[in-house]
Amino acid sequence: MSTPRSTPSATTPSAPTPPAAAPVRPEEAPAVPGTPRWWFRPVPLARIAVFRAIAYLFIPVDVLLTTSWVRAHADVPTDWYAPLLIGRLLHLPTPTHTLVLVVQWALVLAALAAATGRAPRLLGFAVFLLYAEWMVIAMSYGKVDHDRIAFLVALAVLPTIGAARWRDRRSSEAAGFAMAAVLVTVMLTYFLAAWAKIRFGGWDWPTGSTLTRAVVRRGTDLSTWTLDFPWLLATAQWVMLALEFLAPLMLLVRTDRARVALVLFLLGFHVMVFAGVGIIFLPHCIAIVSILPWERLAARRQDRILDRTAPQAPAPAQG
Repeated sequence: MSTPRSTPSATTPSAPTPPAAAPVRPEEAPAVPGTPRWWFRPVPLARIAVFRAIAYLFIPVDVLLTTSWVRAHADVPTDWYAPLLIGRLLHLPTPTHTLVLVVQWALVLAALAAATGRAPRLLGFAVFLLYAEWMVIAMSYGKVDHDRIAFLVALAVLPTIGAARWRDRRSSEAAGFAMAAVLVTVMLTYFLAAWAKIRFGGWDWPTGSTLTRAVVRRGTDLSTWTLDFPWLLATAQWVMLALEFLAPLMLLVRTDRARVALVLFLLGFHVMVFAGVGIIFLPHCIAIVSILPWERLAARRQDRILDRTAPQAPAPAQG
């Protein structure tokens, strides 16, 4: 007669369960650039609140300091005014002395008010319209800069988002569309700059002496030494052209680390140009910083406030 088989008193331990992967944040979800999912990928509202303050506070600096030459158009004959296409289509008034001063101070005051975050749609649209008129006044006398378009787009889309607070932890598709529009415009600023170089200068542009001429005219102690190495400036022109044509790749960024790296690279390029020839595109640089994950800065600030206001645990009684 067979004896029953004994069973072990302890069960065999099961394999450890692998840790669950961290959920992907909506703003970091993969999406093909140009598709609706990419255009409307949600963005934290705290990012909008910080960038909005930066953009609006830059306007008084721009109007009164960095491009104060626009104010000089108040004192030139009105016959010199040759309005841009948008000025002709909208039948904008000729900039008289009074009009220029009114637009200047109305823009400064509206920007300071909008920086507070109050009435974001009303004040935001007012700032956009006044800045657009300021740019028409600036660029209708024979000189048109290409470093303003991304900043102007930022001013146009910020009011569409509505209210946003530094401590707001929500995400918004409207904010995602606005930041995507600014990013695309920043990209097109570089890509179309390369296209214009080839369109007007041909493929002789990268082998020409554009950078050499710039260093001769505006060079600093940090750049004049390059004149002794002609091949270096010619190589720099090829590198610049290649990077500008590769600008659409920046639409692929989605993680915070990639965003920070992209902004550091772009700002580093503009700082290098400023150090070499004294030219910097400040409005474009302001548009670039919209790419940064500013919500992390706002979250850290809130955490520090909570740490300071949190009640301290009572000390243990002494025996």
